[in-house]
Amino acid sequence: MNIHLRYFASIREALGVGQELWQTQAQTVAQLRQELVNRGGAYADVLGSHRALRAALNQDLCEGSAVLQDGCEVAFFPPVTGG
Repeated sequence: MNIHLRYFASIREALGVGQELWQTQAQTVAQLRQELVNRGGAYADVLGSHRALRAALNQDLCEGSAVLQDGCEVAFFPPVTGG
């Protein structure tokens, strides 16, 4: 399935990209995160399980168990983004 990925704040800065289209076999947000970590490099560093981060599915905060659908939007961002 094809999904839209968005990255915010320090994640965007580390990856050098704010958004991208991604083809995935993942069924959940957690599986997607692991798939991205498997890309290696900066993805492994900023999205790895050693990092605290939040995710949103179609602009709603979600847990890793949230189910993906073709064409959905998944956003990753640090747990605190300012005030």
